[in-house]
Amino acid sequence: MKRLIIPAAMCLAMALSACGHRSSYEVAVTDPNAPTRYPSNHPAAVEVFEGDVTDRPYVTLGDVTVTVSKNTIFDSDPNHGEANAKLRAAAGNMGADAVVLVRYGAVGISFWSWGTMEVKGRAIRYVR
Repeated sequence: MKRLIIPAAMCLAMALSACGHRSSYEVAVTDPNAPTRYPSNHPAAVEVFEGDVTDRPYVTLGDVTVTVSKNTIFDSDPNHGEANAKLRAAAGNMGADAVVLVRYGAVGISFWSWGTMEVKGRAIRYVR
């Protein structure tokens, strides 16, 4: 009986590890002086920069962390385009005009996903 339990448990663990989520995000507010809420901005209007914006004044709304994952081993690896779309959506919900200082993590396999990439940036709103 024990001979059947171990292979069954291994098969169950492998099946569950293929079940993952496509993406998630979290936002941490870093500027306590920033207004509590701006109206949402459409994701297509949010700019993404790997560097900083030096030609326009802005206020920091908060740090944004996005995780993009693939569900199965046959899906394509997460890429910058998918990550930028999630960054734009998260920052747009905060009312941001742009995400600066974006850093892309390496794609790695975890217990819950066949490929995960974590991306971080800072949501900003231009001073008008």
